[in-house]
Amino acid sequence: MRIGQVIGKVTMGVQDPALRATRWLLVNPLEGEQLNTACDIEPRMTSLPSLVVYDDLGAGETDIVGFVEGAEATAPFKVPTPIDAITVAIFDWIEHHPYPPEDDDD
Repeated sequence: MRIGQVIGKVTMGVQDPALRATRWLLVNPLEGEQLNTACDIEPRMTSLPSLVVYDDLGAGETDIVGFVEGAEATAPFKVPTPIDAITVAIFDWIEHHPYPPEDDDD
């Protein structure tokens, strides 16, 4: 799972019939140093590429979401569904404590 901020909605004029009446969000992945403040203040855009994510949770613009990509994104569907990323969480609060850097003197 990766964590990102919703930066917009996506509207599609033509889409696969299996995806009618679905919500699509534009999500910018967060970098590690943004995680502790992500839910308190609006994170800035990162250098990581944004992606289109299927949303069945009702996330809105500026929400911080967890999302999965690839084969895991299709797991909630009973039939093969052509998506590559799906929201799996909307965060109210995140506390991130990275491991201390390894000592290079050893």
